[in-house]
Formats: sequence, structure tokens, C-alpha cells
Amino acid sequence: MAGSIFGENFRISTWGESHGAGLGVVVDGCPAGVSLCEADIQAFLDRRKPGETKYATPRREGDAVTILSGVFEGKTTGAPISMMVSNTSQKSKDYSEIAGVYRPGHADYTFDAKYGFRDYRGGGRSSGRETIGRVAGGAVAMKILAQLGIRITAYTKQIGPFVCREEAMNPDNIEKSPLRMPDLERSEEAERYLAQKMEEHDSAGGIVECVISGVPAGVGEPVFGKLDAALAGAIFSVGAVKGVEIGAGFAVAERTGSENNDSFYMDAGGRVKKRTNSAGGILGGISDGDDIVIRAAFKPTPSIFQPQKTVNQAGEDVEIQIKGRHDPVIVPRAVVVVEAMAALTLVDRLFVGMTARMDKIREFYDF
Repeated sequence: MAGSIFGENFRISTWGESHGAGLGVVVDGCPAGVSLCEADIQAFLDRRKPGETKYATPRREGDAVTILSGVFEGKTTGAPISMMVSNTSQKSKDYSEIAGVYRPGHADYTFDAKYGFRDYRGGGRSSGRETIGRVAGGAVAMKILAQLGIRITAYTKQIGPFVCREEAMNPDNIEKSPLRMPDLERSEEAERYLAQKMEEHDSAGGIVECVISGVPAGVGEPVFGKLDAALAGAIFSVGAVKGVEIGAGFAVAERTGSENNDSFYMDAGGRVKKRTNSAGGILGGISDGDDIVIRAAFKPTPSIFQPQKTVNQAGEDVEIQIKGRHDPVIVPRAVVVVEAMAALTLVDRLFVGMTARMDKIREFYDF
């Protein structure tokens, strides 16, 4: 199965299935000398693990990470970093009744069409638990970015019809809200909405917004390696993402050039700045020094407990009612996954960009 490796100079390879023995990641290209321990990784995994609120799947997993290689005496060695999380709460029997049936909204049919085989126990590689490897790898990337003064903050911007108000958003509220919404009033409204959906055996979608601060101007390539294209591709690779916007996004279609252009000015320190940020921190595929703003739209959880019409592998029209343990909304647990993919992309693009100028290469090697 191709497609489990991400990155060019800073690369991750994820492995494992939802109902297998475990999941993990190999991180290649991490510089030596980065302070790293299992607690650094665990802090990120704890934000995505199941069973933490009533709005997440009741599957109970500790998601405890073990670093198997690439770290010695608390520092990265430059060798590949291998990390593993064991599965401890699989209930594969919950899926035995749908072994030959294609669940609506899932990858069952497309996996079967491609491979002639599928792991029906929770979706195998298409399961949300695959993101464990991404988050663990992203935690390493975040350690690198922190040393460069780059910060990534993601949060739930919208659930169903409830959208956080700009004037009411406070970053301190993100972890206070069970839905990771920085607007606590909207969070309470969305919680009531989700409770209603759960009573109706239904689910909800939403939007994660991610803000990257401290990125210098000049990161990204101007043609096929555009930073915005790389970020969008990375976030689109997350299961359930059906739309990605950067900056003003689709709103630019309704604007004129005079409305959408971000005018420049020189600040007191002699640096080029923009008065607005319709571009979302990227111009011509290259970072402009402003905050990079990304939004990802997540579809409603496809595993709902209502009867649904579908077909089976024998080509018969049938009706199913899904069992098992599933999130009524994916968005709050996906917040850290979006952060991880943004971090992985940015570190990789930073490393690729180090060869863009001859004077910088001479400087690095002291020629």
C-alpha cells in the first residue's frame, strides 16, 4: 500500500491499523540535538485520544507512546525516530456484521475496488486512529518550530451552524471548552446542538481554524512547491476533510481587487508589513511574514446509528445499522491533527528552502 510516507527532507512514515496490535510512525530527517522525550509526544497524543469527553467515542485507550529509536539521553541523535502506541481496547466483533457491507460515507467500497480486500474492523488504515502517527510525528516538528519562535494554534471555529465570533474568541478558552471552541458562549450552544444530534442518532460536521505565527518571509517555492499548496495537500490528507481555505479563502470570489489586496507599509523597525491579511500569510506560494491562516472543513462522522440503505459485496441492496463506538463529531479531536500536519509541512518546507541561496550555503559551511 503506497501513500503512507509524507515529506521530502523532513519525512514521516505512519503504520498500523485501528484494530491491529498498534500504530506508529518513523520520523526521518530530524536534526541531532533536539530535546525530546516521551512526555513531549504524549502531551499531543492526549489531546486526540478517545474517551475524554461525552462528545468523543467512548473507546478507552491510553494511547501511551514509546520511543523505540533515535533519542539518546534526552536528545535526538539524527537517526530515524521510531514511535509506537499499542491498541488496548479493540472490539472487532462490533464490526463483524458489516464485513460484507459497504457503509455509507466510509472508504469500504473504494478500498475494495482498489485492493480487492479491506480490513472491516474499524476501517483499517482509513480509521481515525491512523492519525496517531501523524500527531506523534507532528510533536517532533513542533519541538523544532518552537526553537525557531514559530507557534501553531488550532481550534474549533464552527460546529454545525454555530460559528465562533471574532470579538469573543480567546485562546485561553480553547482547552476550557470540551469542543475546543475559543468562544465559550458558542461552545455551550454547540454542545446543546450536539446533544440533540446524539439523541437523534446523528452526527455533525464543523471547521478547524489554524493560525501559524512567526514564520519568516521566504518559505515555500513559487511553482509546484507552493507553501499554500503544500499545506492544503497535507490537511486534505486527513480523513473527513472536504475543504481547505487559506486567508480569505472562497470569500475572494465575491471581492474586487481593491478590496482583496493587502497594502504594504514599513513598520518602525524597517520591516515590510501588510495592513490586512486576505492572503493568509502567503503570496505567490511563498510566506510573506504575516500569520498563516488555514481553515479545514470536516464532514459529519459517517458512523451514525440510524438505519441506512446500502449494498453488499454480492451486489444486493440492503439496509444496515452501524454498531460500535464512534464520535458524534470529529472536529474537537481533529484540532491537534491539523496542527500536526501544519507543523510537519512547515518544517519540511523550511528544510527544503535552506538550499535556495548560494550565499546561505557558503555561510552554513563557512566557505
